[in-house]
Amino acid sequence: MTSLTLMKEPVAPAPSPRPLLRRYDEVRARTRSLVAPLSPEDCALQSMPDASPAKWHVGHTTWFFETFVVAPNVPGYRAFDPAFRVLFNSYYHAVGERHPRPDRGMLSRPSLDVVLAYRTHVDDAMRECCERARDDPALASLIELGLAHEEQHQELILTDVLHLFSRNPLYPAYDATRKPAQHDASELAWIRYRAGLATIGHEGHGFAFDNETPRHRVWIEPFTLASRPVSNAEFLAFVEDGGYRRAELWLSLGFDAASAQGWSAPLYWIREGDRWREFTLQGLVDLDPHVPVTHISFFEADAYARWAGARLPTEFEWEAVASRSDTRGRDEPIREGWRARTPSTISHGEVWEWTSSSYAPYPGFHPAEGAIGEYNGKFMCNQYVLRGGSQITPPEHARITYRNFFPPDARWQWSGVRLARDAR
Repeated sequence: MTSLTLMKEPVAPAPSPRPLLRRYDEVRARTRSLVAPLSPEDCALQSMPDASPAKWHVGHTTWFFETFVVAPNVPGYRAFDPAFRVLFNSYYHAVGERHPRPDRGMLSRPSLDVVLAYRTHVDDAMRECCERARDDPALASLIELGLAHEEQHQELILTDVLHLFSRNPLYPAYDATRKPAQHDASELAWIRYRAGLATIGHEGHGFAFDNETPRHRVWIEPFTLASRPVSNAEFLAFVEDGGYRRAELWLSLGFDAASAQGWSAPLYWIREGDRWREFTLQGLVDLDPHVPVTHISFFEADAYARWAGARLPTEFEWEAVASRSDTRGRDEPIREGWRARTPSTISHGEVWEWTSSSYAPYPGFHPAEGAIGEYNGKFMCNQYVLRGGSQITPPEHARITYRNFFPPDARWQWSGVRLARDAR
């Protein structure tokens, strides 16, 4: 999501009320746990216009439930603070005025304590809504959308905090107690896909966003896909070969962006003498050569692919191979621990993977009416699709059919690259 543009209208059947309430409590508790290691000062700062303060994320996800679920469905409900309707509105023009996104870091008030009290106030009213959802499938589906929206903001909280801490010369760790996972070298294999029609999109079982539908067929020419994402060591070879200075490898807009912004390595790489280090949620650590490279833009991913004599896959190629490799079913989440075991399967889930596909509607797509329709359709311009999921993605969002998307110069997400080649 974005960058809140990951929210989409659900196509899921209504869940039963008791599991829905339990899921509501679990999702809301996880957000609180993500904010718990942060100080009030941490929660108030905004490091760039594309990021938001953690306090704003907490307030906005609560605003969503209050605005779209509680207010229309709980008679006599009294808003916690009418001013929050503007402060925590992101981009919903149909709802009304919005506080400017680049100025969210100026909101020293309300305090974090007040925002958390707002959260409790809305949670109390949501219990009645979850009960009403017993006999109201549309309401239950809307609550599920709100929960999916909050899970997307859970990922954004961590991406935005990492960027914020990277601007601090002390390089503070979000979680110093957790050691980075160790990775072993993994041999890269190439998976061949023969030409044919592939069926793309969500099958209709379980939750999905509307941009994953309608399900449709796509013709795919023969190609090969790498069994894993590109590693830090492999990308370092591109850096040391002058890849960032070689205009012939780059799209014109990409080389302009790299030159103007001074890119010379992935976003959080730091060179200290003859060694490279990387800033992570655990603080500054030595660069692990076997970890998938992260925090690169579409432009960098595309340039690397050219340097490597390959290309980026289309999102349809990616899904066709992933769905063939997944033995659990297309609609089930990709959970941690799924790794390549044979030359015909792919490993993913550690990093969002750029594709060459522009973010566009599937054939037959129609946005929902009203404010909910602003979730998706209006963002289908000047963005590229990423597939897979990252180490901080909630498992429910790492579906094979999930379409993440960002502008081509976005770097602060856990975004990486997987190579593809035309079949010979």
